[in-house]
Formats: sequence, structure tokens, C-alpha cells
Amino acid sequence: MGQDGREGGYGDFAAARAGHLYRSACLLTAGDTHLAEDLVQETLGRVYVHWGRVSRADNPAGYAQTVLTRAFLTHQRRRSSTERSTAVFPDLPDADDDPSLRLALLDALAGLPAKDRAVIVLRYWEDRSVQETAAAMNVSSAAVRTRSVRALARLRELLGEDLGEYARA
Repeated sequence: MGQDGREGGYGDFAAARAGHLYRSACLLTAGDTHLAEDLVQETLGRVYVHWGRVSRADNPAGYAQTVLTRAFLTHQRRRSSTERSTAVFPDLPDADDDPSLRLALLDALAGLPAKDRAVIVLRYWEDRSVQETAAAMNVSSAAVRTRSVRALARLRELLGEDLGEYARA
């Protein structure tokens, strides 16, 4: 398919999904907005390359989310992924959001291993089924269930009693 045919509908798709992909990437990266932007850019680039096939699929958005998750997991396996530039979050929170709760949750997510973080984001933020999460991560459904249980237990451990304080505020 030529370049003109590949672009048919891609611009609209990218514009519609970029924000959602960015929010998911921010959660996956535990608030590292620069890495999140890089992952979204890589994801949209890969989707563009295969747009002819992706546009004919039943769920192009699901395909893009899977590409994002796999790009994140690949990045985590790289040696350079342990670099951290800053702990300051440059984005301003929404007026009705509780910044202390957001920061506590992001810190707790950052305390999880990459695959556990991916399971939590896909299962509970993206509201995906066990099977969809397993397909996106290229693991078995049993592995997703096991990681979910362990990751949630670790989040409870990391948040401790603090979560109850934030919920009441």
C-alpha cells in the first residue's frame, strides 16, 4: 500500500487516541512524562507503519494499546531503563483531583516491578479482562491473575494506612 493509502484515516485515529495512550503511558511509567511521551511516539510510529493492516482490524485502539504495553515492557528490559531524570512532576493536576492521593498512588506504582505495574494499569485502569491483558503482555491468563494478586498485595503494603486517610479527605 502506498504512503497516501496508509495515511487514510491514520491522522484521525492518532489524534483521537494520543491522549488516552499518553495517560496509560504515564501510569505505566509511574509518572515519568518524558518516557511516556517517547512510548506514545514509538507506539504511533509502529501503528503508522502497519496502518494498512491495523485499520482493517476489529479493534485498532486495542492494537495500539498492546503496542504501547509491549514497548514499555521492552524498555524496562533495557539496561538504560534504570535511569531517572527527576522526581518532580511538571504537569499541574486538575482542580478537583487530590494531588496527595495522585502522588501517593504514583509512588506506589513506581514501587512495583514493570510487569506488575503493567498488569495493574491494564486490568484496573484500562478495565481490560484477564484474557485481553494476557494477550497485550504476551503471557498466560494464569500469569496475569497471579501478578494481579501479588501486585495488589504489594500496593496495599506500600500504601499502608495512608490510603484510608486520602479516601476520607
